[in-house]
Amino acid sequence: MSAADLVGSLGVAILLLAFGLNAFGRLANDARSYQALNAVGAALAMWASWQIGFLPFVVLEGAWLAVALFALVRRGAVAH
Repeated sequence: MSAADLVGSLGVAILLLAFGLNAFGRLANDARSYQALNAVGAALAMWASWQIGFLPFVVLEGAWLAVALFALVRRGAVAH
């Protein structure tokens, strides 16, 4: 298994964890931890997609990362 496979799998696992916790009411949409999990997972999946040259997922994960970071900044969780 390549580094991109490992990092991408970790990123997707983090995204699925956030989704599952949210879907079952354990993590609210507006929770900083939810957005942080989304940001970290998307960043890892984006890097892995870049490494394997799959640009559609680079765009998808980049957008996911941007939205999560915007939500964190809006809530004051990231230093400006």
